[in-house]
Amino acid sequence: MLQTFKPTAYKAFGFSIHSDIPLHELQPVVLPDAFADIVIRYADLTERWIGRPDKSNKTFICTEDMVMFRVPELAVFAIEGGTTISVSPEKGAAEDKIRLYVLGSCMGALLLQHKILPLHGSAVVIDDKAYAFIGHSGHGKSTLASAFLQKGYQLVTDDVIAVTLDQQNTPYVTPAYPQQKLWQESLEVFGMDSRHFRPLFDRETKYAIPVSSQFSNKHLPLAGIFELVKTDCRQLHIRAVDKLEKLPLLHRHTYRNQLLSGSGLTKWHFDITARMSGSMAMYQIQRPLNEHTVHQLTALVLDTISE
Repeated sequence: MLQTFKPTAYKAFGFSIHSDIPLHELQPVVLPDAFADIVIRYADLTERWIGRPDKSNKTFICTEDMVMFRVPELAVFAIEGGTTISVSPEKGAAEDKIRLYVLGSCMGALLLQHKILPLHGSAVVIDDKAYAFIGHSGHGKSTLASAFLQKGYQLVTDDVIAVTLDQQNTPYVTPAYPQQKLWQESLEVFGMDSRHFRPLFDRETKYAIPVSSQFSNKHLPLAGIFELVKTDCRQLHIRAVDKLEKLPLLHRHTYRNQLLSGSGLTKWHFDITARMSGSMAMYQIQRPLNEHTVHQLTALVLDTISE
């Protein structure tokens, strides 16, 4: 349902967004009819959280059209109907940190409510197609994407990859917004000075990196997925993911997959990932734990794609 508001808004993941919280990361748009797909607003959720029916789960509640969760000493968040994100800040809450959850967990839940598959990773453009780097936090997804940007490639999304299927079961990635998040050590690998960038929030050593000049606004076919795994190995190793491994891999790296059951989306998730797995090329790359291998990784990915 479209919602009326002031005509200045943002866009991300294919949606127009109006927000009470400034979202400097997103691309601004002016909507001629003053309607938005998504509204992000401040609201008092205290009574709803205290009065929630299931108090056994202290972290979140989830139904088919609503997700609500609390981050202690920060805020209560509610995502409803795929159209509204409500934020109830606690005293002294940092807006920068709230914004991280709005654009992360909240947006992941909202994509699920729209039956859009959110994968945890980054995607870049190579030969007019999107390639995804997925993996657990700290395994180098954003760093690898940044290495591609250093070589002149474009970014489609960082952190959350929004995937849909067309009628021919071809997966497509919808652009997010022109920003990366990189740790201090990744900046050092690329010779980038952290003083030129904004920390994600106070005392954080992860930084917001604007990439407007290297951002793709195109809705692109997803041609391949690379899972990054840090292991106790001496050198890079790549292998094609076996057909039987593809479904568990996609489930493992579905962003906020713990919401699937409560949202009634388990069957949908199995269906979309099974349809993706049919023709999707997937690879697992094992990399050493404590070595900087990003430049070798970049070459390895390009060689694999060219083959």
